[in-house]
Amino acid sequence: MNTILGTSGAAAFEPESLRHDRAVARDAARGAALASGVKLAVRNLTMRYPNGHTALQDMNLSVEAGDMVVVLGSNGSGKSTFMKCVVGLNRPTTGTVEVAGRDLTTLSGKAMREARMPLALISQHANLVRRRSVLANVCCGALGRHRTLATTLGRMPRDEIDPALGYLAEVGLAELAGQRAGTLSGGQAQRVAVARALAQAPQVLLADEPVASLDPEAADEVMRLLRRLATEDGLAVVCVLHQPELATRYADRLVGLRRGKTVFDRPASDVSQREIADLYVADA
Repeated sequence: MNTILGTSGAAAFEPESLRHDRAVARDAARGAALASGVKLAVRNLTMRYPNGHTALQDMNLSVEAGDMVVVLGSNGSGKSTFMKCVVGLNRPTTGTVEVAGRDLTTLSGKAMREARMPLALISQHANLVRRRSVLANVCCGALGRHRTLATTLGRMPRDEIDPALGYLAEVGLAELAGQRAGTLSGGQAQRVAVARALAQAPQVLLADEPVASLDPEAADEVMRLLRRLATEDGLAVVCVLHQPELATRYADRLVGLRRGKTVFDRPASDVSQREIADLYVADA
């Protein structure tokens, strides 16, 4: 049975039994995810554009379930090209991008859409549908599993509502389920975007400058959330940042890019401030 999720949303409260069942299921999923090893594997990735510019050269990156990796680098270092190659917007010149064991670089069309389902993306801007409820926006993350005429008309199977409420609870915004998305603060909107990504049931979570437009307090809230999703939920989290201080505080590993090449890929505690600063030194 379908239901329309408008600005009024679903009930703000749920039975204790449902919360308990969801917690049990989530704990089981976390255990499975943490035991499942590498979720994102980038091998010998090179991207050379038609004008001859090499934006990324022979990049290798392996991210396991439970890891939080932050990619640092100045403008033009290759960060954006890396993200576009991972999500399939760019087809690399050479190399492979494996998500949950499937190489996306060999796929297209329906096969690509299906293989990309374990991969969720959070951008700098939340890109919520402002006139719809918070709950309806979260449910949009499940649209990849419901490609029907009904969903194109704004309908969503009723069985997606309960999980969506759980994802809102996970990001600390369950009480705002029925509120219009256009009324949210920047930090709240970005946390709803995270909940929407979780509704996709991803194994890999990409965050592309997720705190660039937020104030320091809201930025910390979002970074703490991403950190918890890696540590407690077992997601493989890859975050591109321009704020080295946040990167060193929250990342397990830091990857530094400069002129399309990997300068370092080490535990955050092993990377010096000098090495980070050198990423941003202008070329002579």
